[in-house]
Amino acid sequence: MNKSPSAELAEEVFVTPEQLCVGLYVHIDLPWFSHPFSFNSFKIRSAEQIATLRGLGVTQFRIDPARSDSRPASSSADKTTTNTQQPTEASPEPVDPDDAIRLERIRQLQIRKEKQAQIEKAFLKAGAIMRNVNRSLLSNPRECVQEVGALVDQMAQAFLEEPEITLHVMGEKAGGEEVYFHGLNIAVLSMMLASDLGLAAEEIRLLGLGALFHDIGLMDVPDKVLKKNPDEMNHAERELRKMHTEYGVRTAQKVGLPEAVQAVIAQHHELADGTGYPKGLKGDAIHPLARIVSLVNHYDNLCNPVDLTRALTPHEALSMMFSQRRAKFEPRSLQLMIRSLGVYPPGSIVKLSNDAIALVQSVNPAKPLRPWVLIYDPAVPKEEAVSIDLEKEPDLNIIKAIRPIQLPAAVYDYLSPRKRVTYYFDAGSPSAAKPQ
Repeated sequence: MNKSPSAELAEEVFVTPEQLCVGLYVHIDLPWFSHPFSFNSFKIRSAEQIATLRGLGVTQFRIDPARSDSRPASSSADKTTTNTQQPTEASPEPVDPDDAIRLERIRQLQIRKEKQAQIEKAFLKAGAIMRNVNRSLLSNPRECVQEVGALVDQMAQAFLEEPEITLHVMGEKAGGEEVYFHGLNIAVLSMMLASDLGLAAEEIRLLGLGALFHDIGLMDVPDKVLKKNPDEMNHAERELRKMHTEYGVRTAQKVGLPEAVQAVIAQHHELADGTGYPKGLKGDAIHPLARIVSLVNHYDNLCNPVDLTRALTPHEALSMMFSQRRAKFEPRSLQLMIRSLGVYPPGSIVKLSNDAIALVQSVNPAKPLRPWVLIYDPAVPKEEAVSIDLEKEPDLNIIKAIRPIQLPAAVYDYLSPRKRVTYYFDAGSPSAAKPQ
């Protein structure tokens, strides 16, 4: 019989760090990205984990007695003491109105930078989890699948449900590790689209699993083929690379992934007009979740091809998909993705009306021509680069988008338009979360 939320809350127990012991099921009430553990809730299995938990600086931990194998260690203190004293705030000194505006802008920019840093840290952590999972998937399939399922839940909580946070997907790893960050890019954008499309929570969870595992079959394709420029491949090599969908389904069946996840793996290169592979399926013959992943995967591959000289800007990629390839995708999903990413999608390099070069950081759903941008200014240190909201700068406009490969080396290094395109979604705006 399932317990009600109130019953679960009533059974919660708090212990001091000194009372932690092996066997306790502990909850870490900190943001997922601020500690080294894979998940926020788990059963303590070693003294090393206890030492790490005690080093987090937390005064008390929440435990679940029902899922624990042991009782808390005895403590010399009968109760947990928590410092609830708040520092006395000094009366603010009078501030000039212009200085107040400037200080508030600085404060908002600092908050924004902190949020971005947190999300970057979270995604690097998620990438590390996926790397470890892929290495041990076949040797320990049940535990790995459970771990990725829990990762999807953590991602949904960290990136889809926080109204104040900027969702930031990034990947700047080279070589074999790229597949992990490509999977994260696809998973997060797919899950966001699914949420906006009104899919149920369980469907979004299956979609996240499928997106994270969609390229699992590439593990069975030789590196010399994977890393080869597609233009230099012969017919046999192209066909071998296409086999990754079949290889992926075999692995998915072997480890017991759900049928919906297998469908995403099998069909993530199918296209609505029947020009995809491996079976040339059309329209409704493609699984609904696979249609979403196919759309997002196509976009990411245009922005991040093997041959970087052929990389399109996000603006160019969306324009091409809409103007030349719209028949290949489900119309509603394509329209929603374009609306979410904006006219100048995050990661775009743009020239402004004052001749400044800037990197688009996040979209403004209400005014898609006026996003947040990071300004190139050689007089300002790179780590202190100025980020501005074009909505609040009426005299500035975007003139055109520029391909990163066309940038001078100094500008490229300063703005760091990464090899992997970065996506941002400002979830603080209702219109960003639920386009009308």
